[in-house]
Amino acid sequence: MAKLQSIKQRFGIIGNSPGLNNALATAVRVSSTDLTVLISGESGVGKEVFSKIIHSLSPRKHNPFIAINCGAIPGGTINSELFGHEKGAFTGASSERKGYFETVNGGTIFLDEIAEMPLDTQSFLLRVLESGEFIRVGSSKIQKTDVRIVAASNVDLMKKVQKGKFREDLYYRLSTVPIKVPSLKERPEDILMLFRRFALDFAEKYRTTSIRLDEKASLIIENYSWPGNIRELKNVVEQLSVLTEEKDISAELLVKTLPHLLDRNLPAIQRNGADNFQEREILYKLLFDMKGDLNDLKSLVFEMIKVNDLRVPNTKALLPAATGGFEGHLRPASEPSAPETAVNEYFQGDTGPANSHSIIIRDEPSGFSKSEVVEENLSLRDMEKDMIEKALKKHRNRRKDAAAELGISERTLYRKIKEYEIQG
Repeated sequence: MAKLQSIKQRFGIIGNSPGLNNALATAVRVSSTDLTVLISGESGVGKEVFSKIIHSLSPRKHNPFIAINCGAIPGGTINSELFGHEKGAFTGASSERKGYFETVNGGTIFLDEIAEMPLDTQSFLLRVLESGEFIRVGSSKIQKTDVRIVAASNVDLMKKVQKGKFREDLYYRLSTVPIKVPSLKERPEDILMLFRRFALDFAEKYRTTSIRLDEKASLIIENYSWPGNIRELKNVVEQLSVLTEEKDISAELLVKTLPHLLDRNLPAIQRNGADNFQEREILYKLLFDMKGDLNDLKSLVFEMIKVNDLRVPNTKALLPAATGGFEGHLRPASEPSAPETAVNEYFQGDTGPANSHSIIIRDEPSGFSKSEVVEENLSLRDMEKDMIEKALKKHRNRRKDAAAELGISERTLYRKIKEYEIQG
């Protein structure tokens, strides 16, 4: 543990989460070997720092280290960049050039965004990993190199393999030792530690007082999902350090300056296909039918009130109890809505005091109890099943006609019948 702490101080790593410590411990253990390492993790988690740790603690630490972003090199020139080229090998090759595998011989090459590497370059890289051999572009002479490769990716390489965009043999060759660097949302206990460190750094940089968070602002920072990880957190601290005059950051000031911190960034469910469209049509039809039923119910209630000469309570007096404590989101009681005013004027003319506490039925009609609660099943699944059963019954189990009545395809209807176990 003491060794990990000294490494963290040396390379500026902040945090004590289990995931971070496990990744760091693996990097330390593998550094003394020549094994190929594959570092995975979201963009902005600090994968390059782990590659530098592996090189700095290895026997190659006095030899060159170079970090190459495979996604930033055009596909037509990446082979030349990595393996070099001969004079006249292609248009513009006015002289021979040594590639990185030749110039960094004896050192370490960090290949970031390895998933963006073209397939032909992947085959050349596989040969280097297996035999240490490579050929310059435009040459037929085989050359040898002794480099250690540390690769990194912010996407799932196995999914790339399944789609045919990444060589399977290269994937297994690269992932001899896999290291997973946790994202910031996977190490929430480290967020405030990082925030304070960045705040001190920017205070020193801009020669100002370090910003501080109050309790509520700290909760917002901790509960934000940080899709950009440490890079995004660092940018947020720098913005707050520069843009805010007050150095004690409250929740209100934090949200006012950076309102996106309240975004939850929850994943959206993507559902495609004609069948899903037809399912939505059924739900829309259900909702419209529910709306019609509610309108009929309201008409019935108003008719019963009118016929039975009922007295209703003052709706304005009931309003605070109905809102459940969210008065700030409603209009003042002195400004009732138009429907509310109409109800008050209609039912409180001469029928009794406005502060009545109950509805009084003067002449109770036969067939009704004094109090009756009717509960309705509002499950969309049950309502959908009920509509399908009614449509089948109406059309005497003629599924084609029932599907047309429901506005869905026969295929969807068959699937729904099987799903709900509807007996034909």
